[in-house]
Amino acid sequence: MAPRQSSGMSQEAHTFRERVFAFAFVFWYNILMEQTLTAKLKLDVPACDRQILLDTMDVYRAACNCVSEYIFKTRILSRVHIHDVLYHEIRSRFGLRSQMAESVILTVIARYRTILTNQKRWIRPSFKKPQVDLVWNRDYSLPGDRSLFSVNTVRGRIRVPFFAKGVCLDGRFGTARLVCRHGKFFLHVPVTKDIDVLRMDDVTNVVGVDRGIRFLAASYDSGGKTTFFDGAAVKQRRAHYKDLRRQLQQVGTPSSRRRLKAIGQRENRWMRDVNHQVSKALTEQNPEGTMFVIEDLKGVRAATERVRTRARYVSVSWAYYDLEQKLTYKALKNRQLVVKADPAYTSQSCPKCGHTERTNRDKRRHLFCCRCCGYSSNDDRIAAMNLHRMGIDMLVPDAVAEEYTPQQG
Repeated sequence: MAPRQSSGMSQEAHTFRERVFAFAFVFWYNILMEQTLTAKLKLDVPACDRQILLDTMDVYRAACNCVSEYIFKTRILSRVHIHDVLYHEIRSRFGLRSQMAESVILTVIARYRTILTNQKRWIRPSFKKPQVDLVWNRDYSLPGDRSLFSVNTVRGRIRVPFFAKGVCLDGRFGTARLVCRHGKFFLHVPVTKDIDVLRMDDVTNVVGVDRGIRFLAASYDSGGKTTFFDGAAVKQRRAHYKDLRRQLQQVGTPSSRRRLKAIGQRENRWMRDVNHQVSKALTEQNPEGTMFVIEDLKGVRAATERVRTRARYVSVSWAYYDLEQKLTYKALKNRQLVVKADPAYTSQSCPKCGHTERTNRDKRRHLFCCRCCGYSSNDDRIAAMNLHRMGIDMLVPDAVAEEYTPQQG
């Protein structure tokens, strides 16, 4: 019996190692030494300048709609062509300065290209929101002691103070967006700065992170520590929003549709904030030199046929990608790294002996119990452990095989 057990264990170990190397690992390895983040600054606009900014937004919006109408009729997205036809009209008709006239053209072209990429057909966009695109050092600047912005308007330049608490403005500025929401003005400034990118040779800690619904994230690090981020409250609140949307859709009135839009925006803001908290906790509780290994969930929304109908909405609408993006950029800021791995069998493989079998996992009880060695634990923790093991194998290719090879005795 002993030789068969030993041979079976070795075969499972060999199979696991082959599967690990056969995985289509997608390394998030940024060789560029710069990172761009958007600083959302609240402006303290004096009462005398508020109407000036609102007038500028109205004129900019009207100019965008004018260019949008022309593009929709001609189906031409050439910047040179549109500039030759509409540039002087934009300046004379709407009173915009040269750079703002150029920004109007670029804004509309970018919107059309986004629609064509996502919708695959020509849809005329309507510009309704009060906002203006401002080019750095032309439409806006940060002179002197950097305590206020100099902003270009239809009535000349004005100086606007801003709230800078907790905001880092060290870096190179790009084209900003001036917006007005609920009577308050905000300036969204993209800031690019050089960062020290963590390389694979400098990794000192590996953390496997499994994303899910019952737990937003379950992590397992090189010290054997497991951390769970409970998702029960999130699931309950999303179910509440779903029921509320269904009730409003049944009403079908203009006011109910406005309410639907507001609820959707509120839910998105809340979910983004939750993902900010989770990603921040993951990066702060792990030191510099950490490599996070997450599942490559590309195409998860297309896998609806494998999900029960009543659970389909929750499964395919979960904000996995948003959490991934936030974890990625926060890790870069903290000199950490995020890599992605094939998610196949991460919840069915035993992290101790490598045995893989569907019956190892009891989804109803969220329990994993290996049919070969008897190791038992939470199924989300098992997935995080396997992701951690894959990360170790990326750094030390023979580590998994050596650990899984049974001792003869």
